[in-house]
Amino acid sequence: MPRPEKQLTPDASPRDWFGHEVRYWRKRRGHSASSLGPLVQASPSLIEKVEKGQASCRRDLAERLDEVLGTGGVLTRAWGMVYGEAEKRRRETEKNAGPAMEGTVQVHQGRILGGETSSPLGSTEPVDRRAFLANSSLAAIASIDLAALVAPTTPHEPPTRIRPKDITAVLNVAEDIYRRDNAHGGGGIVGVLASRAMEWAVRLLTVPCPEQLRAPLYTAVARLGVVVGASHFDAYAHDDARIAFKIAADCAEEANDWHLRAKVFSFLARQAIWIGDPDTGLTYAEKGLVRADRLTPTIQAMLHTARARAFGKMGDIGGAMSAVGAADDAFARSNPQDDPPWMAYYNGAQHHGDTAHALYDLVLLKDQDPGQASRRFEIAIEGHDDAYARSRAISGTKLASLLMAKGDPHQATTIGHQALTDAGHLTSRRAADDLKELNRFAARHRRIPEVAYLRERIGATLQA
Repeated sequence: MPRPEKQLTPDASPRDWFGHEVRYWRKRRGHSASSLGPLVQASPSLIEKVEKGQASCRRDLAERLDEVLGTGGVLTRAWGMVYGEAEKRRRETEKNAGPAMEGTVQVHQGRILGGETSSPLGSTEPVDRRAFLANSSLAAIASIDLAALVAPTTPHEPPTRIRPKDITAVLNVAEDIYRRDNAHGGGGIVGVLASRAMEWAVRLLTVPCPEQLRAPLYTAVARLGVVVGASHFDAYAHDDARIAFKIAADCAEEANDWHLRAKVFSFLARQAIWIGDPDTGLTYAEKGLVRADRLTPTIQAMLHTARARAFGKMGDIGGAMSAVGAADDAFARSNPQDDPPWMAYYNGAQHHGDTAHALYDLVLLKDQDPGQASRRFEIAIEGHDDAYARSRAISGTKLASLLMAKGDPHQATTIGHQALTDAGHLTSRRAADDLKELNRFAARHRRIPEVAYLRERIGATLQA
């Protein structure tokens, strides 16, 4: 009986990420290490060691792996960042910096949670900034001139010393990606821009920085990490999203920014819930609420909606309803003037849409009355403008699904067509999955002509 393969940890280091990619493509193509080795002129033991991050991969081997496994060149493109560029920069930094711990985000005692690790992934190690360069969405980088795409907003090389305008540039890029992501989704060119921008920003953390600019720099990179992580989450690049969130959490703690820390844990909660782990999602939401007295009511509401969605996915009626009530109470105390500017999105539409998602799960899992969820989705749809087309599309799709499952299929069809108009312009895996769910519910009424046409439109939209 063959021994089970060692579980890999792709976020541990650049080499581990690269090895995980090799194993992914090997298994996807149906090869064992023994069958692959001769095809790429390497011993099976070397293949295994590369996968485990125990041995370096030569560039020519990466090229042969790409060719044999049909990866589209991802390993060759990644090689320079994992084994070439990263190593070169490490040596240069160490030469210039001497024995100092350059290249790590230090978590000092007395910052936010004192001696606790800031890593949302549970690691007790400081973040290796250079590791991010190799881990950030390499598989999404196509053979196009990405530097030219990002050049208008990000420089090719970091400065020799951090200046205020560098911090402003990070914040401007974050805002630009945020707008693109909400209007168009996190896939396609938005995801590419997000990856490139994050690589550039993390490189800034290795640059000498005046003490008075340290906190603003970490805050800016944390903000960008939240935006990039959210974009990758929307595109289902979940490993990349978690890495971006990890960077953001460490930077937020370094900057002593409780609000950004809470935002990171809110997204980690939503990501875990979305991929089917609501218990972990609930834990993240609770971590975000640590020292809630330091958070604005709006941010508290945001985290309580995450708790509600976790309880909803678990079918816990009491927990979900209590969390929705806590979210409503907190939101009723909101004062936008007290919130950081990036919380401006969390208005009545966002709040009602988020809480409606929790109630939606209770309707489907526990046969609860759909009325309250429906009303909240309606408020969300009405309140989201074109700048938040994705949120409007997702709320519309969910409401249509709710009515297809528990209400009037004719009304559901009308709402479904409106949602499709928004969703058709998106590159969002989340929106696509919601459309597939609507299609499944609509199949129950396939003999109704209007519903049949809606299903045809859904099929065409998903194939476009």
